[in-house]
Amino acid sequence: MSLTLAESAKLSLDHLQRGVIETFVQESPILDRLPLIPVAGNAYRYNEESTLPGVSFRSVNEAYPESTGTLNQRIETLAILGGDADVDKFIVQTRGNLNDQRAVQTVMKVKAASIHFADQFFNGDVEVNPKGFDGLRKRLLGGQVLDAKGVGPVANGHDFFDALDTLAAQVRGLNGTNGALYMNAALRAKIESGFRRLGGAELLSAEIAGKRTTTWKGIPLLDAGQKLDGTDVLPLTAGTGGKQTGDIYAVRFGSTEADAGVTGLTNGGVQATDLGESHDKPVYRTRIDFYCGLALFGGKAAARLTNILVG
Repeated sequence: MSLTLAESAKLSLDHLQRGVIETFVQESPILDRLPLIPVAGNAYRYNEESTLPGVSFRSVNEAYPESTGTLNQRIETLAILGGDADVDKFIVQTRGNLNDQRAVQTVMKVKAASIHFADQFFNGDVEVNPKGFDGLRKRLLGGQVLDAKGVGPVANGHDFFDALDTLAAQVRGLNGTNGALYMNAALRAKIESGFRRLGGAELLSAEIAGKRTTTWKGIPLLDAGQKLDGTDVLPLTAGTGGKQTGDIYAVRFGSTEADAGVTGLTNGGVQATDLGESHDKPVYRTRIDFYCGLALFGGKAAARLTNILVG
């Protein structure tokens, strides 16, 4: 059975771990809704449909022609994400009356891990960093990558929203309860502006996963956030004539293989360990570990719309 981090936080009896998980949920537009399948070991093996078996009509007393489908075995390995937060004993002793210094550093470490996971979710490439996992940019191919051909929500409103409809239709079963549309903040602002100029009524504000967000036909429009260096997880690029273009990812989440969606993988979930005083230096150490991975169980679990005019 899969759980989101928000659900697992409710079940945790460890106050430190619960606080860490809740911070992950508050900070991440992905981990606040991504189902996580528990994995035994360091990898998840599953079968992906390749071709279906044949079927046919038959006459009375006639045999069916035998045929079987084919499956491809896939393996998703877990990556190790986390870090140590050290706080000098002197700081705890002399400044603890102002803030819980260890708690502050732990929250900052969790924020950094949440940001790094979001970057990997979209941009991960094991050929670049073999310690991570492949993200959606590398996994989505063929008909799951659509070209907006330089139209934008402000300059070409009707054409853009037609393209957005096509993107959503390319992800089978996508709706406001099981998925989202991810982009950067600048592109989302342009969508809101463009739709306002068209005088439409399908762009609404709603509370999803405990957060207020703008929705398109009930599907949340979410900012994928920024990386640790301050650049966008889904950056704008220079298009024709120096104009900037961006991408939108449509993602449908799934809790099991049968859902044929995008699902997270984990062994143990988010783990927070108070290691106490370090033996090699006078600091108190808290360790955050998240053994995590990603799986796409269906060919239409996600799609990407590229070359969207933002300027």
